[in-house]
Amino acid sequence: MSLIQISATFVYLLLVGMMLRALPLRSLLHSGKTQHLIFGCVVAVFILWMFRTGIYPGLTVHFLWLSALPLVLGYRWAIVVSMLALLGVTLAGMTPISMFGINGLLGCIAPISLSYAVFSWTFHKLPRHLFIYIFVCAFASGMAAISLKMLLFGGYYFLTGQYSWQIIVDNYLILIPLLLFPEGMLNGMTITLLVIYLPSWVNTFHDKHYLHNK
Repeated sequence: MSLIQISATFVYLLLVGMMLRALPLRSLLHSGKTQHLIFGCVVAVFILWMFRTGIYPGLTVHFLWLSALPLVLGYRWAIVVSMLALLGVTLAGMTPISMFGINGLLGCIAPISLSYAVFSWTFHKLPRHLFIYIFVCAFASGMAAISLKMLLFGGYYFLTGQYSWQIIVDNYLILIPLLLFPEGMLNGMTITLLVIYLPSWVNTFHDKHYLHNK
């Protein structure tokens, strides 16, 4: 492992530890609904991340579902769930263990933070409307999240000298436009179905804000 990979792993685990300290883990033991929701999200993200493709090692693409995750679980649980899914993918041999910290920071925390920032901004700055919640916080945020993730990884592999910028653009970044709409649809449809049929499962959605707000 390189120094930057070791440092990234340390910072990532430190941030996840901070999230865990702030979570009501004791009350989780008495909430079967929350346990099932968290376990279901871990399994769903893990399975989704197992399906990936790419020509060069590291320059792989897959859907994230990291914009719907903080909307459903909240920011802290989204970080923890994504870490558990990433750990499963790493142990399954889909990505090198040396990249665990880099994947965690660039592929989990960065897109989740962006998505939650979009939600917070729309909640305070835009009208609290159901369609804004779905199309901005889930659909548009999903497209922004996968773009950010791929740009960050492209920058990482270029700055560390593993690939030339031309290889990164021609074999990785060129795929961003192809992934924008599917990623946005994945997150948007997830939130749409949940707020219609199971709104109590969506941590950031409340009827009084998005349905009964005058």
